[in-house]
Amino acid sequence: MYKAVLGLGLWILGSVLLPPTLEAKPVKEWQTTAEATNYKETSRYADTVAYAQRLADASELVDLQFFGTTPEGRKMAVLIASKDQAFTPEAARATGKEILWIQAGIHSGEIEGKDAGLALLRDMVITKEYQALLDHAIVIFIPVFSVDGHERFTPYNRINQNGPAQTGWRTTAQNFNLNRDFLKADSPEMQAWLTLFHAWLPDLVVDSHNTNGADYQYDLTYGLELSERIDPGLVAWQQKAFVETIFPAVTQRGHKLAPYVVLRDEYNLSKGFNYYFSSPRFSTGYGAVQNRPTILVETHMLKDYKNRVTATYDLLLELVRYVNQTPGTLRQAVMAADQKTIALGQKFDPARKFLLDLKLTEKNIPFKFLGVAYTRELSPISGFWWVKYDATKPQTFTIPYYNEVVVSKTLTPPLAYIIPVQWTEVIDRLKFHGIRFQTLTESMTIPVDTYRFEQVSWQPKPFEGHHQIKDLKIIPVERTMTYLPGSVLVPLDQRGAQVAIHLLEPDSPDSLLRWGFFDAIFEPKEYAEAYVMEKMARQMLAADPKLKTEFETKLDQDPAFRQSADDRLEFFYQRTPFYDDRLNIYPVGRLQQMP
Repeated sequence: MYKAVLGLGLWILGSVLLPPTLEAKPVKEWQTTAEATNYKETSRYADTVAYAQRLADASELVDLQFFGTTPEGRKMAVLIASKDQAFTPEAARATGKEILWIQAGIHSGEIEGKDAGLALLRDMVITKEYQALLDHAIVIFIPVFSVDGHERFTPYNRINQNGPAQTGWRTTAQNFNLNRDFLKADSPEMQAWLTLFHAWLPDLVVDSHNTNGADYQYDLTYGLELSERIDPGLVAWQQKAFVETIFPAVTQRGHKLAPYVVLRDEYNLSKGFNYYFSSPRFSTGYGAVQNRPTILVETHMLKDYKNRVTATYDLLLELVRYVNQTPGTLRQAVMAADQKTIALGQKFDPARKFLLDLKLTEKNIPFKFLGVAYTRELSPISGFWWVKYDATKPQTFTIPYYNEVVVSKTLTPPLAYIIPVQWTEVIDRLKFHGIRFQTLTESMTIPVDTYRFEQVSWQPKPFEGHHQIKDLKIIPVERTMTYLPGSVLVPLDQRGAQVAIHLLEPDSPDSLLRWGFFDAIFEPKEYAEAYVMEKMARQMLAADPKLKTEFETKLDQDPAFRQSADDRLEFFYQRTPFYDDRLNIYPVGRLQQMP
């Protein structure tokens, strides 16, 4: 059990607050669109790429590359900043410097990170005010992740947001929310992202967002994975880096910071808020199972755009500054976590428990919340509470913060998985995630552990392009199965082992089975005609007294069964050798020893 205590107090400052960094105006020809319009506007994608190209043309320390094409045909841009001109993953790793990955516009209406990141790179390589920050770090910057969504550009995309005048849309052209797609990787954008990510394998990820929700004084909230989902060494690094150093430095810049605000009741602040943790479908959860610290940056939607861009800029600045002041410590932490993951997968341990899911307890601590005055009244419009905030009246409330996270679901992982050749979409996902596997060149018939499923139900409405499995009963079984050439063997003695487990274990909340990649195994394709089964059932009853007793007991105890002719005949069909022995059987095998 781990108790998350991130950001539970205010930092005591020993000096006068420093001005926000972006108060100094850049050279006019190098102003971003946001700066040139006094933060009333943000650039379109073509202008963003043009600005990025200007940076690359003007400085030998920056390279503009493209790493994918969106469904609407736009190239996805990434900037690499390196004092050593280490513009390939191989060259970057050869420098020994930490690689920092900053991305903006995963929800491209929330675009502060784009303008903040472009300005910071400019101040590193053009004005050179912060060029020293590249002494011990290489920066990878994706100005807009959801490019097609960015170009769905109107004044009406962010009803809850205070500027800029026009922004992009939350999802892609195919209506995927990219921050739900990290594990299942449906979208071409995410597939391109994963390919780039696993080529570079950065040491830390920054994912820039903007909130929805309540009004309060904080201009920047954050999410960090500090639960048992992430390696303890990385928890310690984040505690020292963010909580003890970076967040106080950003506070000194005049910003107010707090953990990401997840209200328990959006109509009643007094009920408190929850610590934010996430499954691997989200950026922070995915970073955790990749052994990479990932910070979710959430500026406050009701602050003006200049405030939000400046808060993001100052956080990025202090983050890169910290990495430069502590060279090697981040890399050591992630490498140690990787080595631990590899070592755990080198032998099967029946006593090992792998964390699949977490939950919050009802334990809480008092939190001094910097809010604003608000009233509640019953609305004749909605028939429910109407919360009215008054941002001109800041108030401090003491409210409960529910911050204890405990493990709710575990399993014993195998030594390896084996996936039949025909499940091509699943094998493709392994490739996108950089998971190492061996491809069989000959058929192999072996005993494996796997699962049989009962009582399967699906969500009635689609979510992210899938009708997810809502509930199912998972029954471990042992079977002898044949795997043809082209099937793949996935050993867990690799740094991506945690990702493989979450993809392939059905009980993981984001498993490919729960997302619907194996739905075909639940569909019976052959059936018995009633006139055939009637005759065969009589023969079976005459030959097997135990079956006769079982049938009569079920008739007596199950009224629904008794009243259904189809179910009664199905009872016998399932007990014939004609019944599909693969129905409801998971085709992925779990191995306790290598074949």
